[in-house]
Amino acid sequence: MSLSAPLPSAVSAKPRLAGVDAARGVALAGMIAVHVFSFYLQETDSVSWLVPVFSGRAAALFAVMAGVGLALASGGRHRRSGEQAAADRRSIAVRAGVIAAIGLTLGLVEVDIAIILVFYALLFLLALPLIRVEAWKLAVLTAAWIILAPLVAYLARQALYAAPFLAVLPGDPSWASLQDPVALLSTLFFTGTYPAFQWLGYLLLGMLLGRLDLGSLRLQRWLALAGAAAVAVAQLASAFLLQVLGGAEALLATGEIDPWYFQAWDHRLLIDLSEVDEGTSGWWLALDTPHSGTSLDLLNTMGSAAMVLGVCLLLARTAERLRGAGAGSRLLLVLAGPGSMTLSLYTAHILVMGAVYASGAELGEAPLFWSQMVVFTGAGIAFKLAGRRGPLEQLTAGAARTARHVREPKPAS
Repeated sequence: MSLSAPLPSAVSAKPRLAGVDAARGVALAGMIAVHVFSFYLQETDSVSWLVPVFSGRAAALFAVMAGVGLALASGGRHRRSGEQAAADRRSIAVRAGVIAAIGLTLGLVEVDIAIILVFYALLFLLALPLIRVEAWKLAVLTAAWIILAPLVAYLARQALYAAPFLAVLPGDPSWASLQDPVALLSTLFFTGTYPAFQWLGYLLLGMLLGRLDLGSLRLQRWLALAGAAAVAVAQLASAFLLQVLGGAEALLATGEIDPWYFQAWDHRLLIDLSEVDEGTSGWWLALDTPHSGTSLDLLNTMGSAAMVLGVCLLLARTAERLRGAGAGSRLLLVLAGPGSMTLSLYTAHILVMGAVYASGAELGEAPLFWSQMVVFTGAGIAFKLAGRRGPLEQLTAGAARTARHVREPKPAS
C-alpha cells in the first residue's frame, strides 16, 4: 500500500524513509493482531490490552501513512505543477484502481475481517484535487475536518438509515457489490467500517506531514510529543463529557448499551459498537470509541499515528548518529522490511485468515499471529535487502508508471 519512491537497499536507505516504512510495519502488525486475537477475555471479565493499543489505531495509522506516501510521491516538500502534477494524478488514480480491484477480489473471501482496501482506494481518489495544496492550507483543512466531518457524517447516517433503500452492504465490498451501487457508495462514504468521509481526515494529516521536513529533529520530537498529548486530550475530554457532564447517563437511558461498558476504565466503550443505534442520542459524539468516527476518535487515533511516526523517525535518527550511516535502516529492518510491502502482506494475511476460516481449523491465537508475523517479516526483510518491491507493489508501480508516461492530448489550435 506504499506510495513511496523506488526502494533503496536496507543499508543505504535514508533514516527518514526507514522511519516511514517502520511506521507502516507497525500498522501492519497492529492490524494482524486485531484480526487474530480476541478483544474480550472471558476468564478475567476484561477487555484485552490489544483493544486500547491497536483497535482503530492500526487502521488509522495505515491511512495516515497513505497520506504521507501520497505527499512524498508528489514531490514532498516541493509541490509539483504543470505536467508533473498531472502525471502524479494519473499515477495515483491508477494505483487507486489497482488497489480497489484487489480489495473487491478479497471481498469475495469468507473471513470475519473488515477489509480496508476499497475504502483505502477511494481515499486516494478523493485526494487527487489536494496534491498541490500548500502545507498550511492542509493544516487548516485537517483541523476543520476533525471538527465538522463527524457531525455531518452523523446526520448523513441517520438520513441513510431512514431511507427506503439499503444503506449498508451486508459484507465487505466485493465485485458482487457493484450490482447495488447505492448501497456500495453509502457504505464506502458513511456507513462502513472505514467511512471515507471521515477517514479523509487521516489522509489529510498524512499529506500535511509528508509536505513537511520529516528529517527535522524538531518536527520528529513534535510529532512524538504532540501526538501523545492529542491522545491524552481526546481520552480525558471523552471521560469528562461522559462521566462529569452526564453523557454516560444519557446514553444508558437510550437502552442501546449495557451499563457494563461504564463500570471500569478498561470497559469504557472500547469494543466495537457497530450494532448500536447511535441515532438515539447526540451524546454519541462524545465517545472516543474505536471506529466511532467522532471528533474525539479522530483526534485520539490521529495523535497515536503521529506519535508512532515520530518515534520511528527518532529511532532511525538516533541509530544513525550513534552507529553511523545505514544504522537506522538496520535497526528498524524488522519493521521497515514488511512495512515496505504492506499491500502484498496485507493481502496474504487476508488469504491466510480466509483459509483458516474455511477449514474450520482450531488454531491458537498466538501461533496464528506469530507464524504470520515471522513469515511476513522474513519476506519483507528479504525483499528489502534485495532492493525489490513486493509483488503487488510491483504491479501497482508498473501500472502507475505506465499512466505517468501517458501524455494528455493537446487541444487543437
